[in-house]
Amino acid sequence: MREGEPRNFVQPCLLLLLDERPDHGYELIERLRLLCGVDNDASGIYRALRNLERAGLVCSSWTTATPGPARRMYHLTANGAAVLAESAAALTRTRASIDAFLHRYARRAENSRGAAVYRFQR
Repeated sequence: MREGEPRNFVQPCLLLLLDERPDHGYELIERLRLLCGVDNDASGIYRALRNLERAGLVCSSWTTATPGPARRMYHLTANGAAVLAESAAALTRTRASIDAFLHRYARRAENSRGAAVYRFQR
C-alpha cells in the first residue's frame, strides 16, 4: 500500500476488476498494477482474494480452459457488487475530505509563502 492510500484499497480495486470481467489471479495482479500504478505483493493479493471469497464477495472455480495446469478463476458475486457500490460511495466521501484538506493546505502554503516574501522585503 502506498503512503496516503486508503486502508485496504486493494479490496475495492479487486472487486472493480472482477466487476469488469472474471479473471485468474496472475492476470488480476497485472491488471491491478495497471489500475493502481504500483507493483503489488502477489502473496498479499492472493490473501486478499481468499478473504474476499470467505466473505462471500467473490467466488472461484478451477478451470482448464487454457493450456497448462488448472487455474483458479475468480468471479464477483451479487454481494460483492453491492460492496463495490458501497466502497465507491465511501471513496467518494473520502476524496471530498482529501480535496478539502488539500485545498486548505494549498491556501495555507500560499499564504505562508506570501508572508515569508513580505517579511524578507521589509
